[in-house]
Amino acid sequence: MRHDHLITSKQLSRADIETVLDRAAEIDADPSAVADRHANTLLGLLFFEPSTRTKMSFETAMKRLGGDVVDMGSIESSSVKKGETLADTVRVIEGYADALVLRHPRQGAATMASEFVDVPLLNAGDGAGHHPTQTMLDLYTIRENAGLDDLTIGIMGDLKYGRTVHSLAHALTNFDARQHFISPESLQLPREVVYDLHQSDDGPGIREHETLEEVLPSLDVLYVTRIQRERFPDESEYQKVAGEYQIDLETLEAAADDLTVMHPLPRVDEIAPEIDDTAHAAYFDQAHNGVPVRMALLDLLLADGGDLDE
Repeated sequence: MRHDHLITSKQLSRADIETVLDRAAEIDADPSAVADRHANTLLGLLFFEPSTRTKMSFETAMKRLGGDVVDMGSIESSSVKKGETLADTVRVIEGYADALVLRHPRQGAATMASEFVDVPLLNAGDGAGHHPTQTMLDLYTIRENAGLDDLTIGIMGDLKYGRTVHSLAHALTNFDARQHFISPESLQLPREVVYDLHQSDDGPGIREHETLEEVLPSLDVLYVTRIQRERFPDESEYQKVAGEYQIDLETLEAAADDLTVMHPLPRVDEIAPEIDDTAHAAYFDQAHNGVPVRMALLDLLLADGGDLDE
């Protein structure tokens, strides 16, 4: 199966995922081996929303592969401010670059943009939709810490608007993973996502909860997300749930000694800083894993015309 673009984790099989993770592990072990692999290659960055980790790790990844980046810059300084459509923007910038990375506030934007370009396009987040490259580094981190089979994972926080959650949940259906989703009722997984997960999950299945306490002792991984204020259409609705799901050292007293705590970052107050120095904390390593994983994705998409399944 060929993948000229990476739009959603739903398009990836277990074999596809393992190809990327294995390549990332090779690169992580010896980055110098690929230092000039994509010399003279240019990656176009189109970020219509703020980003720190995703944007900088893609830029680092491309440069460590021997290439460079061209950056559209802020919306305020681009032709988008003049009313240029997304379709026109991507068609113009593909003429300057060998691959594109797109982040956009509108769900489905990456799918639409991919229909107008011939170079590989990677979705770096489309509204409350998907974030497949984040999912790949999440899976890499999980595999390094707990393994991907016979896994019990709790995913807690904003499950309604959290694109990292949607992508990760779909990807985990390729593995023997028990998924527990913990959130207030107002931020539960969208029903269409739940339906898709039930349709595609041949393993232990998924469960939904409103409290962490009932599942925490059984978890191998706890994946925490922030409540995304910027996604709420109504500030009063955000205030009802802000700060509701938080963990600290006292919370983790009931957890297994080898529990891995993850977070896609940025965090606000959902993980107390006192957890940072414990053996549970994996979220900074998780962020750092974005470089070898995105190097692997770029390497595979740019090689041989964009085939993840070599």
